[in-house]
Amino acid sequence: MKERGIPLIAVSAAWGGFWGSWSALLPAIKEQLGASTADLGLALSAVPVGAIPAMAVAGRLAGGRERTALIAVTVAFALSVAAIAPVGSPVALGLTLLLVGMASGALDIALNMATGRVEREGGRRLFQAVHAAFPVAVIVAAPATGLARSLGMGTGAVLVTAAVLVLASSLSLTALRMGRGLPAAGGASGRRRWKVAIVLGALAACVLIIENSVEQWSVLLLEDHRGASALVASAAPAVYMAALTLGRIIAHALPRLTLRTFYLASGVGGVAGMALAGLGGSVLASMAGFALTGLALGPLVPAVLSRAAADDASGALVSTVSAISYTGFVISPLLVAALTARVGLPGALAALGLLAVPLVIGYLGVRTENCRPLRQ
Repeated sequence: MKERGIPLIAVSAAWGGFWGSWSALLPAIKEQLGASTADLGLALSAVPVGAIPAMAVAGRLAGGRERTALIAVTVAFALSVAAIAPVGSPVALGLTLLLVGMASGALDIALNMATGRVEREGGRRLFQAVHAAFPVAVIVAAPATGLARSLGMGTGAVLVTAAVLVLASSLSLTALRMGRGLPAAGGASGRRRWKVAIVLGALAACVLIIENSVEQWSVLLLEDHRGASALVASAAPAVYMAALTLGRIIAHALPRLTLRTFYLASGVGGVAGMALAGLGGSVLASMAGFALTGLALGPLVPAVLSRAAADDASGALVSTVSAISYTGFVISPLLVAALTARVGLPGALAALGLLAVPLVIGYLGVRTENCRPLRQ
């Protein structure tokens, strides 16, 4: 199983590596293009705009040809990343990021479908390990990019390097072993698939709303409301990501855990963690809250996708759950902005912990007979 999972882990790591580098490059890109904050925000919004329809199309095309689809979209993503390097205006950046979003969304779906197929055929869990590679790469790539810039490396060179690493990861997929064609049976019926997909996708979206809010607002919380220095505050997303990764590694090491267990741990830990982060009143308390939140919520989305893969061998359920859950990234900035206008940023982040309550309800609502381990 480990050998079969290495190419998928490599792709996830290269994918996360770009997004880690990208976050560190944004100030330099803003300066180079002479863009205002509003211009940059508009350009960045092109990523989810491109991703959502691409996810729907990728889910339809990848079924039965998961490896080929994953190779194709990984190469497309590498080319779209390289295309950012020569852009010279905010408008050009927005158009290019539309392509990046399309390729990234398709990669998300193809990677999840390929991972689900390898899990079914190999009989062992893989989603936690594949999804853990992404945040690890983000944590490594962001400071590495900062170091490269301090040594005189330009943004174009960093982007091309990231594109080459993504392209190299696609080459490893030629060694990925899996069956061909759609399975003869095992797919859920259309009506049941949509019902299950909406429930699982909505629960995963709640987790992603919280995750995105921590990534985007945790630094501002510590600087403006806890009096932390810029250096200390900048560590908040890394603390969350490190805890999230640890949660996934622990979950991968304990294959007997059930989805019902993940619902309970994520629900309770998410509520408590975000309350502590938002209302704790000190830098240490907020950092501890972000760490608890990441540790609790980290394993949930991979666990949900693993269950979706096991329940529908066609892969359609995995792609649909992935697409629905992605709406969390779109909703999160708008929701935090609206809550902040009413209760302030600390209260807004604490209130987002309530989105973990449905996970506890999911724990109470899951029937005992469906609580088998995700994988042996």
